[in-house]
Amino acid sequence: MYGSMSILLGILTVILIFVSLFLVLLVLAQPAKSDGGMGSALGGGMAESVLGGSHGTVTSKLTIKMTIAFFVLSFILYLGNVYQRSHANGGTQALPNVIVAPAATAKPITPVTVTTQPAPAAAGTTTTTPAAAPTKP
Repeated sequence: MYGSMSILLGILTVILIFVSLFLVLLVLAQPAKSDGGMGSALGGGMAESVLGGSHGTVTSKLTIKMTIAFFVLSFILYLGNVYQRSHANGGTQALPNVIVAPAATAKPITPVTVTTQPAPAAAGTTTTTPAAAPTKP
């Protein structure tokens, strides 16, 4: 079932991309509110000659329908992804188990002994320190 759901979500995603590209082109083809502006610079006159003199109502109605289709498809894709993620691990809310390969065995750490030199004594005093035993590796 999950395979068919992911195929359906993929098809709906492709349709959403085409709807969004068509919506962008429709917005760019909208007539400008005034004679100058972005609409005429990007082919507003061309859209008028193709769609006729009253294309404002045609493009605005088509823009509204494509906008509704865009939002409906987006919401359906959102719900489909939520459903797919919630049912991906058998319906439980537990995190999936991750199997990790065991790490290679490392050599044991040998302790390190540090010998320090005593600070020089004040003049006239003597100190003795025990000798450190040699360590075996």
